[in-house]
Amino acid sequence: MSKKQKGQTRVCVYPDWCKGCGLCVAFCPAKVLVLNAFGKAEVANEDECINCGFCELHCPDFAIAIKPRARNGAAQPDPRSGWEDPESEHGRASPPEPTPEPNPNPEE
Repeated sequence: MSKKQKGQTRVCVYPDWCKGCGLCVAFCPAKVLVLNAFGKAEVANEDECINCGFCELHCPDFAIAIKPRARNGAAQPDPRSGWEDPESEHGRASPPEPTPEPNPNPEE
């Protein structure tokens, strides 16, 4: 992978989901992940991530997500998980406003 792809993603580890199997560490060609003192996966060298996705693909517990960075350098939120980059200037997005149902009797 070229250096052009470095720095374009954020690696997010969900420690509550991680069982510490080490598959992500073993499959990462850039050595971005390590197991911490608690036996959980942890990001050590995010700037070296080449966006191959091997860690996310091989995690049996879905504890890793690769997020594309926005132009301002923050990670894009994943609408499926509700995850928001803690470094983002926007914080968590508010839920959309409910749409009022149309009145079936417009005369009322």
